[in-house]
Amino acid sequence: MNGIDAVESGVEQQRAALRAALGRVGVWSFALETQAAVDERASAAEIEGMGYRAIWFPEAVESKEVFAHAALLLGATERAVVGSGIANIWARDATAMANGWRTITDMYPARFVLGIGVSHQGSVSRRGHRYEHPWSRMRSYLDQMDRAASSAPEPASSPWRVLAALGPRMLELAAERALGAHPYFVPVEHTAFARARLGREPVLVVEQTVVLQTDPGEARRIGRMFAADYLASPNYANNLRRMGWSEQDVAGRGSDALIDAVIAWGDVDRVASRVRAHLEAGADHVCVQVVSGDETDVCLNELRELAPALLEL
Repeated sequence: MNGIDAVESGVEQQRAALRAALGRVGVWSFALETQAAVDERASAAEIEGMGYRAIWFPEAVESKEVFAHAALLLGATERAVVGSGIANIWARDATAMANGWRTITDMYPARFVLGIGVSHQGSVSRRGHRYEHPWSRMRSYLDQMDRAASSAPEPASSPWRVLAALGPRMLELAAERALGAHPYFVPVEHTAFARARLGREPVLVVEQTVVLQTDPGEARRIGRMFAADYLASPNYANNLRRMGWSEQDVAGRGSDALIDAVIAWGDVDRVASRVRAHLEAGADHVCVQVVSGDETDVCLNELRELAPALLEL
């Protein structure tokens, strides 16, 4: 086996290990970060106890710092994989990102996924940076991460990295430079598009927002509360247009058809059907984000209700 083949074989093994560790369904939560540490620890342990094998969390401008947050969640659980969705490349330089990633991996082998992304213009501006050339910026940042020196020994297990990716170029970069991609706020047709761009081997981790509510009016009201900021974001709005949604669909609070496509609402069976559709379209792992209209609600009751159906997929 030559050097290139050995590297490719190593990446394939890491992807297989990540895919196996994540399982097919996990949990994604903004609400966890609104809790005090003692309460968040209890919530994370409860989510793991329901049988979910992965917990994903964000890093917005106001969020808990990503590596401290990961350590909190990993320390509160025994086996669950914890993933950042996503760590913002504008929040720290590439050396700090690389060494935080190595440290958490060393502390918790084969349990941490570093999801990184370019974020959005509004968030980046609030940090005092100029948002420009996101693809070039990400590629350069990955180069710097890969060259970053560390005085600590390398972790015994290989660190896992995925990229937040929506468009074709970022998806292709995820296939080339990471173990896979983590799209967010996407309909099922994007999952098929992402799999085609990634190819067969990279790991595809898809976020799916869920409203466990059978009344259409109430479900869409909650869904629109959640979707408002994303529909106003050029990154997400442009991605939906790329998928064929019209200006009328994307404008304002979103059409009913668009809300129904990006938010899975209804009873347990209907939600499970949507998650299954992502898996059949090429997702390896779907992380469900249950929302209720209360940004501080971790929705533990809803996650418990969903668990038997989702964990059988």
